[in-house]
Amino acid sequence: MTEWEIHGMEFGNCNCSYGCPCQFNALPTNGHCRAIGFFRIDRGHHGATRLDGLNMAIAVKWPGPVHGGGGEMQPILDERADAAQSEALFRILTGKDTDPMATFWSVYSAMCETIHEPVRAPFQIELDKDRRRARCEAKGAATGRGEPILNPVTREEHRAQIVLPKGFEYTSNEVGRGWSSSTGKVAFGLENSYAHWCELHLNNHGVMR
Repeated sequence: MTEWEIHGMEFGNCNCSYGCPCQFNALPTNGHCRAIGFFRIDRGHHGATRLDGLNMAIAVKWPGPVHGGGGEMQPILDERADAAQSEALFRILTGKDTDPMATFWSVYSAMCETIHEPVRAPFQIELDKDRRRARCEAKGAATGRGEPILNPVTREEHRAQIVLPKGFEYTSNEVGRGWSSSTGKVAFGLENSYAHWCELHLNNHGVMR
């Protein structure tokens, strides 16, 4: 197993109501799952291959809850990555070189019966976790936008966090709402649904605490 570690940020958007039942071991709002995630690597490596400054994303869907399986995933890789970096990003995204079920990517991959060949794209990822703002694009493959939840009466920004001490994606996040879309083999759109911002601090064994 090749050792790897990444530090960065994530913007994720799924089709569930604010809060996302999956975070509480409950069934998805609409009975099925659709999600798009953008991942910015500030520092990282896969063995001797440096991953600093690269980006990646996934579009993924399941006919029921994630744990029911039968999913389909489209990995999206930074076009700036060379051959070794592309292979490293793909292996991390698809749960290779990772303890079984130790990261959310490992779980997602295990629950997908189809993982398509990765596509390469130029990325733009702008994230502000504290302000719950995001503008993300993997050109020609996926887009994402995030904003704070608004109080329905006052229209003031509402702040909420989810804390998961034993989480396999994060230990805490900022919750908001998102609009995203993907094209190609795993194509769908999301509108004004659950979104989150979180720090990525992961290695072969899961979240680094």
